[in-house]
Amino acid sequence: MTIWRKTMIKTWLTETFKIKYPIIMAPMFLVSNNEMLIEASKCGIMGCIPALNWRTPELFEEGIKELKEKCEGPFGINLIVNKSNVHLKKQIEICEKYVPDFIITSLGSPEEVIKKCGAKGTKVICDIVDLEYAKKVESLGADALIAVNSGAGGHAGPTPTSILVPLLREHCKIPVISAGGVGTGSALFSTLALGAEGASIGSPFIATVESGVSQEYKQAAVDFGAKDIVMTSRVSGTPCTVINTPYVQKIGTEQNFVESYLNKNKQLKKYAKMLTYYKGMKAIEKAAFSATFKTVWCAGPSIEFSHNIEPIKVIVDRLISEYETSVKEFQDRMI
Repeated sequence: MTIWRKTMIKTWLTETFKIKYPIIMAPMFLVSNNEMLIEASKCGIMGCIPALNWRTPELFEEGIKELKEKCEGPFGINLIVNKSNVHLKKQIEICEKYVPDFIITSLGSPEEVIKKCGAKGTKVICDIVDLEYAKKVESLGADALIAVNSGAGGHAGPTPTSILVPLLREHCKIPVISAGGVGTGSALFSTLALGAEGASIGSPFIATVESGVSQEYKQAAVDFGAKDIVMTSRVSGTPCTVINTPYVQKIGTEQNFVESYLNKNKQLKKYAKMLTYYKGMKAIEKAAFSATFKTVWCAGPSIEFSHNIEPIKVIVDRLISEYETSVKEFQDRMI
């Protein structure tokens, strides 16, 4: 049985989903699995998993059924809502059937997800990187925003959280959750102080006992740090952060001439993006589960604070302990 700490943090995220701490274990391609979400629910936070982590819609349906049965608290599904996701229609149907507590939409318009899944009671939270897109999804009826900042892993945004969160708070009426750069309790404290209703935290959970990736990937998240994270457009066609391994250094981080030309051609752009995405995801999939020279490991700079491969509970407890220390230190300064 998990013993929760005394600290209670009250935000839109904790009140809406009845969780103790305002933390979403962020959806990570190939890293997130059911075991991680089930464990997260025992620790007072909630996890989210990409639907694409299951190879087929049939396996996705089996996975979401297990989460409904075994999660002690809420859980979410991440949907890629652009044309690269050929399974989107079926994934939406499955989410309508099983009604996850929330869905995080990424890389496209959430309109269909809001219309169909929102009507079933699922909260729809949208990844955004700027104010313009935030206002668009708000007008479509999104329940909250995931402010993907420049410290995020994977498809990071261009703006630091210290600018992005206050900007969204000023101009949008729906809640804002910050994604990126939180690897310590003090960072969680500062994120909430900026006005965020919670933090979406991914990279610190790569090096966990429960994650399903290879020991080499987990160890890389321990051995490498913030200075080793680079942005590449060669994985999905959209800039994505990866660990700067020797293989990444060899292939470079920019698309070659042919890739760049195809992505700029109006007639071929859609198909080029789909091909780039498919090839990139296959490369990441191969690297995630086996040791290989062709290593492409997605991660964000917050792996700086991963020093050991640990259980999820240890990481959550440490985050909250550090948060408590930051609160106390701040209060002491106010006296």
